[in-house]
Amino acid sequence: MKAMVLREPRPVEERPLELTDLPLPEPGPGEIRLRVRVCGICHTDLHTVEGDLRLPKLPVVPGHQIVGVVEARGEGADRFEIGQRVGVPWLYRTCGRCEFCQRGLENLCREARFTGLHADGGYAEAMVVHQDFAYLLPDGYSDVQAAPLLCAGIIGYRALRLSGVEPGQRLGMYGFGASAHVTIQVARHRGCEVYVFTRSEGHRRLARELGAVWVGGAEDDPGVKLHGSIIFAPAGHLVPEALRVLERGGTLALAGVTMTPIPELDYDRLLYWERSIKSVANFTRRDAEELLALAPEIPIRTTVQTFPLDAANEALLALKRSEIDGAGVLVIA
Repeated sequence: MKAMVLREPRPVEERPLELTDLPLPEPGPGEIRLRVRVCGICHTDLHTVEGDLRLPKLPVVPGHQIVGVVEARGEGADRFEIGQRVGVPWLYRTCGRCEFCQRGLENLCREARFTGLHADGGYAEAMVVHQDFAYLLPDGYSDVQAAPLLCAGIIGYRALRLSGVEPGQRLGMYGFGASAHVTIQVARHRGCEVYVFTRSEGHRRLARELGAVWVGGAEDDPGVKLHGSIIFAPAGHLVPEALRVLERGGTLALAGVTMTPIPELDYDRLLYWERSIKSVANFTRRDAEELLALAPEIPIRTTVQTFPLDAANEALLALKRSEIDGAGVLVIA
């Protein structure tokens, strides 16, 4: 099978992903093999390729917003039928036994494994996953439209919940890429007023189209205090800017898997009055199921730019340069 393989991390400008022929993976007990149709691209993929994350597996095939059809099943894998369309997101496996898994916080499992990091992902014609970590996708979504729901959507959904923003309250969003463009639709469905802070004119235009009541830069004053905010961009310098316009008692959720250093914070001016900062670490299967059920109800509409598999380096470079409005998706079959 064809796959884009990372052998060693390098800046994406150096084209670190190589188009390679790999053996077709065989599903083990409880596993399914997907014939991959599309795979969304994500900032986590960029952090993987450039070595911002510790890489437990090399070489590795990135990609964790995977849409495909079941083409083979391992022993005992009977949850899905051959030919069914399913999605595979970031959470690849958890232990199921630790205190976090037992408390419904499997996203914090110390033995968690992630798609495209610990196991080969979707920048390939096929991949395998345990059936318990794959999901049926809602009808009414093409493969390309469904892919961004599988990480951008799920992570944004969890971040919105952790921000503590209630229906009808004011929500701030910093950065307006794939995740934010899905999350704003969930927030608007709940009657929230959404304030978007982003530099890109294309992103600002899309934010207005999706219902933002105010759009500007991180240093600008929206004219009101925000009940909660989410930082999607992996930029630590945004934290004091977001706290500056956060209402008393508000929560700032950090949705990135990594972030540049956060500057020293003035406690009295930025944190006092019970403002809080909370990181968003992965997601649970319940988060995924809830978001995928909610998507057609709203309905969430994804804005997508497509690339062929062999242009994965170029796609990630466009992502790095904020040249993609909405989400980028690799079309594989």
